[in-house]
Amino acid sequence: ITRLKEVWQQEYDVWSKRSLAGKEYVYVWADGIYSNVRLEDDRVCLLVLIGVTTTGQKELLAVEAGHRESEESWKDVLRDLKRRGLVIAPKLAVGDGALGFWAALRKEWPSTREQRCWVHKTANVLDKLPKTLQPKAKAKLHEIWMAPTRAAAITAFDHFLEDYSAKYSKATDCLKKDRDELLTFYDFPAEHWKHIRTTNPIESTFATIRLRHRRTKGNGTRKATLTMLFKLAESAARRWRLLDGAQWLIEVAKETQFQDGQILTQVAA
Repeated sequence: ITRLKEVWQQEYDVWSKRSLAGKEYVYVWADGIYSNVRLEDDRVCLLVLIGVTTTGQKELLAVEAGHRESEESWKDVLRDLKRRGLVIAPKLAVGDGALGFWAALRKEWPSTREQRCWVHKTANVLDKLPKTLQPKAKAKLHEIWMAPTRAAAITAFDHFLEDYSAKYSKATDCLKKDRDELLTFYDFPAEHWKHIRTTNPIESTFATIRLRHRRTKGNGTRKATLTMLFKLAESAARRWRLLDGAQWLIEVAKETQFQDGQILTQVAA
């Protein structure tokens, strides 16, 4: 087992230094994933980036130990990608609003647009409401991000604020502070909306990884935990399927304008 871990560490070292020259990722998903370390009191946090290429293939882009809310930790990740040849900034980044990733993104990839994760936002808003109100509020939030157009989403957004702001201002403040970033997806192909409204590509993958990691009783050190989780993620990545509507990624890469999920010229016609 010790020899196997050493091999995995070597594989991770090679992978984390691989050249990214000539690569282009249209979308990236970012998240900080926590895992327990068996022989230490602290938990390790993995800063994870998954990207999708212009052909629709999702790829594990970065897995680094760091601090989820730290701008500097995320800067280190993004700068390392740039140093290894990733010179084309993604068109859209998706993540939870609490990440230090956003401050780093604005400095390292200032042209990349931002989309907040609706799953994280929904959980955060509902957490600030009484449990008796949560089912109805959840349905109202669902009406926002499932609206067919930005105009309809804005209307549903305003209705939610009107219904809850008087008594539950913490919940409505949590929602409205990311208003624009929650609705960015309307400027991208409709076929991609289900992929870019949430960080599900990371969440679903690492839910399985954490389960498998717990079944092995975990690792004793931070280094071993990082290596093990990387190998599990690498294995899971082999089963990722192409993004739906992959043919539209070239248009997004070319900065073709979309409105409510359609190419702007089609909307005008």
